[in-house]
Amino acid sequence: MLAAFTFNTAENLPAGLLGRIAAGLGVPLWAVGLLVSCYGLTVAVVSVPLAHLTRAVPRRHLLTGVLAALAASGLGAALAPAYLPLLAARFVTALAQALFWAVLGQVAVGLFAPERRGRVLGVVSVAGSLALVLGVPAGTWIGRHGDWRLPFGLLAVLGLLALLPVAALLPTTPPESAPASYASEPDARRFRTVLVAVALSATGGFAGFTYVVELLGSESGFAPGTVSLPLLCLGLGCLAGVGATGPFLDRYPWAALTTAVVVQAVALLGLAAGARHQVLAVCGLAVLGLALGPVFLAAQNAMLRYAPRRTDLALAANSGAYNAGIAAGAALGGLVLARAGVRATFLAGGLVSLAAGLTLLRAARPRHP
Repeated sequence: MLAAFTFNTAENLPAGLLGRIAAGLGVPLWAVGLLVSCYGLTVAVVSVPLAHLTRAVPRRHLLTGVLAALAASGLGAALAPAYLPLLAARFVTALAQALFWAVLGQVAVGLFAPERRGRVLGVVSVAGSLALVLGVPAGTWIGRHGDWRLPFGLLAVLGLLALLPVAALLPTTPPESAPASYASEPDARRFRTVLVAVALSATGGFAGFTYVVELLGSESGFAPGTVSLPLLCLGLGCLAGVGATGPFLDRYPWAALTTAVVVQAVALLGLAAGARHQVLAVCGLAVLGLALGPVFLAAQNAMLRYAPRRTDLALAANSGAYNAGIAAGAALGGLVLARAGVRATFLAGGLVSLAAGLTLLRAARPRHP
């Protein structure tokens, strides 16, 4: 849980410190923005190859190495004297995160009985969601009221704290014979459907979410100093959604994923229609948060249930598809924003998310031989 919290905070932290980092290193704002976009693209590209290359490494040793890389890269970012060393440190963090999400679910649920796996994933995901509610805002506040390097150094400390119990206590089991190495209900058709739906839902979700601050300012009329309140509602909604979804994953895995994607589509379309009313905008963001976190959580659970081969490779594919969707969504939103305005980015995101939901609904019934 601590590692999930730290990785999610590390992934999103630069977004809140773009101006401070740019001023501190003497580089343009767009260059610092690459710290976020290149991070996601790296995770999308390397997740499956890294999981394949490390498939024979015992999970205890692999997670220990991943957390050591997180701590070292956080320290490297804190001490980076210029832009390129900072970019290199971020690249190492992205490589570590790609491997982390490929094995985390498999290792965590493997410590518990099969009928509790969805609940275990939910608990771990709550910690990841706390990064948006607590980790990123706290890191942003520290970086803006002091040196922007300090939050990266604190992330290195958290990574080291997570490493110690993993290295000391996690069982050393060969990956092939470890619990949860293979799915409980292998189904290649549903596995492919989930990957497509995950990519589409991430594309739709981040087509709008990437430009949410612009929407709140230009359409909803929130002053720059008050934008944090609706964003907090989104984060709290994400935390609540993940916490509520976990208990249902073991009994209703497909319905949980489908519901999250459909709710995301409704929230995005609602924001496109009602963004000019502040109350509706805040409610829409809270509903969007209820869906964003559970989509990834339910997709991870589906990988552990339906993967046709090793679950670590399936989880890596899921992470890659999600991060590819994030990059595609930001690009799609930018194109729509330039041509039709910020509300249209949420309309486009809602329609793409709706397509993801229809994909899941179509595959809801099992195909009989």
